[in-house]
Amino acid sequence: MKKDILIKFGERIRSLRDAKDWSQEELAEKTGFHRTYIGMIERGERNLSLKNIEKFADVFKMSVSKLLEL
Repeated sequence: MKKDILIKFGERIRSLRDAKDWSQEELAEKTGFHRTYIGMIERGERNLSLKNIEKFADVFKMSVSKLLEL
């Protein structure tokens, strides 16, 4: 069975965060989101808006399309 897109996106965010050696708290500070929201995204529990996806792309210095390469 295919993984849910929310889980895949969460794994992508966690992978990018880990590659930068950032904690969830650091990523939360950089995005302006709460740390618990970051955790929920990484676990695939939240369905993000396009505006929030764009914030992550900006923080990771990549295009939205590159961020969505799951």
